[in-house]
Amino acid sequence: MTAPSLGSGFVFNGSRFDGVLFDCDGVLVDSERITSRVWARLLTERGLPTTTEQSLATYLGNSMARCLEIVTEQLGHAPPDDLLPTFYADVKVALEQEVEPVTGIHDVLDALDAAQVPYGVASNGEHEKMRTTLGATGLLARFDGRRFSAVDVAHPKPAADLFLHAAAQLGMEPARTIVVEDSPLGVLGAHRAGMTVIGYAELVSPERLLAAGAVHTVSHLHELLRYVTARA
Repeated sequence: MTAPSLGSGFVFNGSRFDGVLFDCDGVLVDSERITSRVWARLLTERGLPTTTEQSLATYLGNSMARCLEIVTEQLGHAPPDDLLPTFYADVKVALEQEVEPVTGIHDVLDALDAAQVPYGVASNGEHEKMRTTLGATGLLARFDGRRFSAVDVAHPKPAADLFLHAAAQLGMEPARTIVVEDSPLGVLGAHRAGMTVIGYAELVSPERLLAAGAVHTVSHLHELLRYVTARA
């Protein structure tokens, strides 16, 4: 991908920007409820009764390493060794069978392509998970060479590391990068990176996303088009 020159970009609220970074789960692909359901079932089977709603509330936006830390804290001991491999196997099958693109994302990406606005994905999820979900929703090729995972950096969201890494790889200045996030942890990480965050308020309230550092929220991805397609 050719990095944009400093004279290029698009205008948002009167300021010039280089490009857009999207979270993956919950923003590009409608995967959060699926993964939370599988995670809740496995935790319940291993002695930590958990509903899908509790799983969403507790683990949404966290890296898998942090999820395991939370489970250890709640159990009072390390979870069984088979938890993680069983989760990866079961969730892969569930995602391949059930995951759908978030409504409106294909239209948003088409508009960004037409306006020549660069974009990428920065996810706390592993690369294999992104290949599964983006592949199943017809989005994989659109992010070829533009997929960045928390495993690529020292610290996952809510640290700024992943966002700064993705922006550097794509030639975007952090202060000239827009991020679309659906979790408070992701919003906080992008805010710490000095980026402008738009919160997608589908699973989390607008108030929580704004409190974490989002400058605007949208309830449907089509609303993004008024922010990110005006060329300068």
